[in-house]
Amino acid sequence: MDLQPYVETVRYELGVAAAAGGAEAEALAQRLTAPLESALRLALLEALSEAAEQITRELAPGSVHVRLNGRDPEFTVEPAEADVPAPAPSVDVPDDDGGGTWRVSLRLPETLRAGVEGAARREGVSVNAWLVRSAAAALGGAGRPSRGGDKNFSGWVR
Repeated sequence: MDLQPYVETVRYELGVAAAAGGAEAEALAQRLTAPLESALRLALLEALSEAAEQITRELAPGSVHVRLNGRDPEFTVEPAEADVPAPAPSVDVPDDDGGGTWRVSLRLPETLRAGVEGAARREGVSVNAWLVRSAAAALGGAGRPSRGGDKNFSGWVR
C-alpha cells in the first residue's frame, strides 16, 4: 500500500492553509513538511495496525497482519486453521445409545458456523451428528456405551 498519495495530500493541504497566512507562513510550512512526513507516515502505520487488530478480532481464529515492505505497509491474511481440513479421530458414537437423549441449546459464535457446517458436510453427516461425534471425541469416548466388549479399536493408522 503506497502511503505517498496520503502524505502528498496532507502536504498540499498544509500549503493551502499556510498560503492564507502570507509568505512567511508559506516558508514555515515548507520547512515543516520534511519532518512532518515521517510523523505522518508513523501515524498512518499506527492507524493501519489498529485497523488490522480490529479485523483480526472479527476474523478470529484467522488474522490480518501489517508488514513493512521498504517504507510502505503490506497486509497479509492468515486463514483460520479450521479452513484447512484436518483429519478427525474416528469415534464410534451410536445414533441412539438406548439411554435416551439430552436436548441442550448450544450457542456458538457465528464465526464457527461455516467451519462446523463444512466439517459436517465433508463427513456426510448432519451438524447435530458432527457435534455429537466431536463432543465424544473431546471426552475420549467417556459416557459412550461399549459395544462388543473389548473388541473396539479406535485411532489412526498410516
